[in-house]
Amino acid sequence: MSIKGKAYIAGIYEHPTRLAKDISLAQIHAQCAKGALEDAGLTKDDVDGYFCAGDAPGLGPMSMVEYMGLKVRHVDSTDTGGSSYVLHVGHAAEAIAAGKCKVALITLAGRPRAEGMATGTVPRSRGGTPTPDDPFEFPYGPTVVNMYANCAMRHMYEFGTTSEQLAWIKVAASHHAQYNPHALLKDVVTVEEVVNSPMISDPLHRLDCCVITDGGGAIVVVAPEIAATLKRPKVKLLGSSEFIKTQMGGKVDLTYSGARFTGPAAFAEAGVKPSDMKYASIYDSFTITVLMQLEDLGFCEKGKGGAFVADGNLISGIGKLPFNTDGGGLCSNHPANRGGLTKVLEAVRQLRGEAHPKVQVKNCDLAIAHGTGGSLGLRHGSATVILERE
Repeated sequence: MSIKGKAYIAGIYEHPTRLAKDISLAQIHAQCAKGALEDAGLTKDDVDGYFCAGDAPGLGPMSMVEYMGLKVRHVDSTDTGGSSYVLHVGHAAEAIAAGKCKVALITLAGRPRAEGMATGTVPRSRGGTPTPDDPFEFPYGPTVVNMYANCAMRHMYEFGTTSEQLAWIKVAASHHAQYNPHALLKDVVTVEEVVNSPMISDPLHRLDCCVITDGGGAIVVVAPEIAATLKRPKVKLLGSSEFIKTQMGGKVDLTYSGARFTGPAAFAEAGVKPSDMKYASIYDSFTITVLMQLEDLGFCEKGKGGAFVADGNLISGIGKLPFNTDGGGLCSNHPANRGGLTKVLEAVRQLRGEAHPKVQVKNCDLAIAHGTGGSLGLRHGSATVILERE
């Protein structure tokens, strides 16, 4: 079953906070839900499908449906880390196409900064319960940052990628973040400043790493007949795909991500090509994450990502492929340590013509949003959606 043209994104909302000391996780979910529904011109009573992931408190959808006073006939709590919410957009479209719901609400919230979480530099077992891989991997001390550093080091070894080329990704994000009043980091940085920032895990420097922020967001996906009644710009789903990349029983290859599979599948369903995209929202937990995904999604040849991102090619108004024009996770927001939902939000803003005038892409009618959740160097979930302004 294809989702092409079967659903529309009608409402979006990004919580303005980056530090949530005096607000609960459930409150952030609810405030984001309210904002997205108001943006769409709908109310909570219109919602009949709810989607959330592991960041939702309590029993996930059951706890949040009750807390927000929803009455739903379809729920989905698929959790693939930071890519969950890109995947949820596709799942919502599938549910709508199958007649399971007509108004789907997706929410995200987190408070890692307020809780003082050592997000990327301390080994940790996910979810509190030992996972099947823990006995084999945990003794070696894997952290978020050193697993991505492994990918960066391998890419450098295989293809000659340089730290200066990776730095251009951060530079582009900073050029965009200066226009976002809610961005955590608003200062424009140079390649020299990135490569001279403290080394965190060789070859990744501090400025190669995303921010740690509280906050959240929400998306409302609706059936075509609902979209037709709303007074909002129509953003149509053209294609989606998801993939789980694992260690493959020891056949480890750190040079590619699951985007190698989700990109071609999503583009095929949408009937478009990478070269047709006017804007790209790309998951940016680290600079290497962006570079590898751009290659795997088909924007350039494998191994040529370094040259592709260099010299401002990702800066809106300058380069060929404007990316993450809100500043992305590298500069603006990475709520709950999960950056997928905000990628969809900025893609929708661009398609609506609602991005900041300094970064708005002219005649933006086609956009891609891609998420990576888990760890690029271990196991991760990839999800891609292709969106069109109608």
